[in-house]
Amino acid sequence: MKLGIVVSEYNYDITMMMLERAKEHAAFLGTEVGKVVKVPGTFDIPLAVKKLLELKDINAVVTLGAVIKGETDHDQIIMQNAARKIEDLSVEYMKPVALGISGPNESRLQAMARIEMAKDAVDSAVKMVRRLSEI
Repeated sequence: MKLGIVVSEYNYDITMMMLERAKEHAAFLGTEVGKVVKVPGTFDIPLAVKKLLELKDINAVVTLGAVIKGETDHDQIIMQNAARKIEDLSVEYMKPVALGISGPNESRLQAMARIEMAKDAVDSAVKMVRRLSEI
C-alpha cells in the first residue's frame, strides 16, 4: 500500500509537525508514503489531491492542515469548501482520502493540541484501503 500526503504550508509550524507524525505513523503501520505534496493553504489541497489520485501507484491520500479562526468567518468558508471537494474526489476516483485538517473555529493552541491527530488520518486511509479491498 502506498499513500500520498497533501499538506498545507499555512500555519507551517503546526502543519509540518503534523506531516512528521503522519509519516512516522505510516512507517509504524508498514505503509509507504509515495509522495508528499506541499501546497500554500488548505484551499489549495483539493487540486493536489486530484493529481495524486490520478497516479496508479497511490492507493489513498491523507490531507493535513490547520484552519485557525481569525477575525471573520473565512475559516468556515475555507474548511467547508475544502472538505466537500476532498470527499467528492474520493468518491470520483474510488480511492480513500482522509481528512486530517483540523478546524475550523479553533485557536492556535487548539490546533497545536491536535497535531497528533494526523496519525488518525493515516489510520483512516489505511483502514479504508484494506476494507474496500474486501468488498
